[in-house]
Amino acid sequence: MTLAQNSTIFDMDLGPLNPVTAELILGVVLFALTFLILAKAVLPKISKTLAEREKAIDGGNEHAEDLRAEAADVRAQYEAELAEARHEAARIRSKAQEDGAAAIAAARAEGVAEREAILAAGHERIAAEREAAERELNADVDAWAHALAGRIVGEPVGADRA
Repeated sequence: MTLAQNSTIFDMDLGPLNPVTAELILGVVLFALTFLILAKAVLPKISKTLAEREKAIDGGNEHAEDLRAEAADVRAQYEAELAEARHEAARIRSKAQEDGAAAIAAARAEGVAEREAILAAGHERIAAEREAAERELNADVDAWAHALAGRIVGEPVGADRA
């Protein structure tokens, strides 16, 4: 047997794929050393960082849920205040319409009363002027009647005769 054959693991000829025992032992030792370094030094730091990251994400999610709940409360309060303001505006509009209707009714009543007072004063004035005109005319009616009768008859009649 040759040295090359003694250092191989398999008795078959696999060519370059047949591992040499010394290289295989060296590879296993280096792999174990690298694995121990990674397992003892690097992986705990990675695990710790991932745990902190997950904790931060979960804390952020909890904080976000708290903020959502607070925003929902603020929105509900805003909507309640908005509904109350709309109700108040409707009540103010209703009161303004009632006040406006009352003011219109009062102005209408005042206008009707003023119109009635003007009409009554006008009727009184017309009646007074009619009475004055009738008195004037009645005072002259006898004189006009005698003068007309005298013209018709051709000679003075009544009080003009004397």
